[in-house]
Amino acid sequence: MPNGARQAVSFKDVTLGYHRHPAVHHLTGSLDKGALTAIIGANGSGKSTLMKGITGMLKPMSGEIHIAPGETIAYLPQQSELDRHFPARVVDLVAMGLWNKRGLIGRHTGADRARIVAALETVGLSGFERRGIDTLSGGQLQRVLFARVLVQDASLILLDEPFSAIDAKTLSDLVDLITRWQEEGRTVAVVVHDLDLVRAHFPMAMLLARRLVAWDETRKVLAPRNLEQARDFQETWDEAAPWCHDDDHDPQGGIPHQHGADAEADRIAGNAP
Repeated sequence: MPNGARQAVSFKDVTLGYHRHPAVHHLTGSLDKGALTAIIGANGSGKSTLMKGITGMLKPMSGEIHIAPGETIAYLPQQSELDRHFPARVVDLVAMGLWNKRGLIGRHTGADRARIVAALETVGLSGFERRGIDTLSGGQLQRVLFARVLVQDASLILLDEPFSAIDAKTLSDLVDLITRWQEEGRTVAVVVHDLDLVRAHFPMAMLLARRLVAWDETRKVLAPRNLEQARDFQETWDEAAPWCHDDDHDPQGGIPHQHGADAEADRIAGNAP
């Protein structure tokens, strides 16, 4: 598991979830600055939840997430979270990457417009500025979203399933761009489902099954014993359970316990296990 002085993000016994239902349990570790990490695991294993926890969109039920001073974050959510019928042009969507510098209704400078044009050229969409986003294919939309990340010029880049529903050429181009970001010294974490893609392009990997199974060099994380353990853990968790198990080896052998406000209320009432 990564650690050391050059940490971009650190987790200290972090549990994240929704409405009393933990989705990521007792995560401890760190994303080192400049690392390129694939976040892998089955559907429902907590990958997207972790991304939202890092961005601050979701507060931990317990534990702490620490972002190193000076780190700036660019977050690309899943396409399913975007409203593709919103009446916006490509240039408008890319320009949203500048909101932290100009505000949502701030005027863009000539330099801003040049950055937008350059970003679209980088992702292979020169001349698409005035196209409506509702006219784009899945691959074209993902390229536009990567252009939005480009103009943010962030040191920490979080991408949630950026390779879903895109063609092979777009996949290759976006992987090249991600690799370039790492070569520039940026920290990049990507939710990925294709393990062959992970083996080929990601030096580090984090395997989740609602709890951390392995976090190390990719070849070590993808060892058969880890994949089997992840499958066993994932099958054990009850999707509706408000509890989690604090045991490093056997999720059925720990003591069930709650987190956050509900746990505090139970302690006050004397109902906590």
